[in-house]
Amino acid sequence: MFRFFRAREALSYLSKGHSTQNVRVTDCAVTASLPDKGQLNIPVADIRTEDLTARNTIEEGRTLARQDRWAKLSKMMHAADKDRAIASDATPIADLLAFGARSDVVLAVEHALSDGSALCEYDLLGGISELEDEMREHPSDPMITLVVALTHIDLAWAWRGTATDATLPPLHRSRCAAHFDRAANLLPTCRAALPDSPIVAAASCALLAGQRKTNQRVAEEYERLISLDPHNQRPMRAMGTHLLPRWFGSYEKLEVQALRNAARTGDIWGAGGYTWVQFDAIALDEEACARLDVEYFLEGLDDILHRRPDQQTVNMLSAYCAITIQNGQGLNEKADLVRSQIHEAANRLIRDHMTELHPLIWAHAANGFNNSVRINSAERFAARGKRDALRAIRDLFREELRSGTDVTFTPSGLRLSQH
Repeated sequence: MFRFFRAREALSYLSKGHSTQNVRVTDCAVTASLPDKGQLNIPVADIRTEDLTARNTIEEGRTLARQDRWAKLSKMMHAADKDRAIASDATPIADLLAFGARSDVVLAVEHALSDGSALCEYDLLGGISELEDEMREHPSDPMITLVVALTHIDLAWAWRGTATDATLPPLHRSRCAAHFDRAANLLPTCRAALPDSPIVAAASCALLAGQRKTNQRVAEEYERLISLDPHNQRPMRAMGTHLLPRWFGSYEKLEVQALRNAARTGDIWGAGGYTWVQFDAIALDEEACARLDVEYFLEGLDDILHRRPDQQTVNMLSAYCAITIQNGQGLNEKADLVRSQIHEAANRLIRDHMTELHPLIWAHAANGFNNSVRINSAERFAARGKRDALRAIRDLFREELRSGTDVTFTPSGLRLSQH
């Protein structure tokens, strides 16, 4: 689901660094080294140097807010938003700055709600009240207003938690609704001041989850966001998820919007615009998977790699085809057929495009690329991803390895040599 960073997601950025980009290779995995077997050799990315840009940007936003340097924060957010600047995992820099600025407030509320015995009104309302005061001191600055609106959205989710509608306590329900309503009151000011801003358009999409009655606007809200930042695949993936029947759409609407997106972004992504919209939706929903135009989806994979041949993208698409799409196997016969065809694509993606292994991407693939998964240890999480990846690659090269052929991934491509 598309939304901005929430506190529990960013903890790993601030303390563990669990992203999977901007890495250097410091290890080489060697497996299947028995005398009568071939060896599998593949460089492995070092997680200790991963996505310093994202973590540093979040920390910078948090520091500026703590120092009450809101004017500088606003200027930086506006410049990053205008330039469509992104971290290497495609997260907009403006989003990262905005999260850092509100992280202390959101984390305090999440902590208070997780420890019911420690609940007090200051913990729950003190931080957001101070942000509201900052907004009133800068009445003509839409970026500061946006930070406050995004904080309210985060706090609404904190109150909502993971409870079902039937089990959500009345106090939590009312506080959740109040925060969503406050965000809805603030965002029109931001939209009026910054009509061409991707971060403001994204906030409008994030707000939709709290306003189920607005389902008719979902597709057009996402279309507007995508048109403002068509090079970023994240809104396309989020649109597909939100167009599932469990949220705001239908299977028919999902397919139509995926095709429309491919047509609108064809000069940038080719058929990849269709693939991005369907990417998460078919991993979540069996019926959506069963209805997929799988040939067009696979064409889109190739078009994406043609335009984004970096190893982060190669690993993500390979892990998706090898692992993510297999989740739910056996629940729907037609979906299983689609899954098997997508799974087979991992063969050529890995053989033709992979030069190094990014273990955290593979670890996230096992969780369906769910950003809200709590990561207690980035090292253990990465180790799991490395095991999954090596297992998948060994299976792919089973015959070569059994015959004594060494399988080596190099910067110039795959090399097979007799052991």
